[in-house]
Amino acid sequence: MNSRPVVALFWEGLNVLKTGRVMLGETNPADSKPGTMHRDFCIQVGRNIIHGNDSVKSAEKEISLWFRPEELVKYKSCAHHWVYE
Repeated sequence: MNSRPVVALFWEGLNVLKTGRVMLGETNPADSKPGTMHRDFCIQVGRNIIHGNDSVKSAEKEISLWFRPEELVKYKSCAHHWVYE
């Protein structure tokens, strides 16, 4: 994370950890499925372009490293009631 500029994102939503991990792919790009970020944009594990957490606990810890509580904005999409029960 110190070899290039970093963009920190905080995602939230139903099953966001599982969904995020599917989008990222396996840690080793060679083991990832086509269409995932690791498979399409990475070559070696040591030159990873993206990081995602594997648990709520680790996500909470890392979110606190990047963001102050007042920087986290609550957002509810206008389509929320069409998507969620």
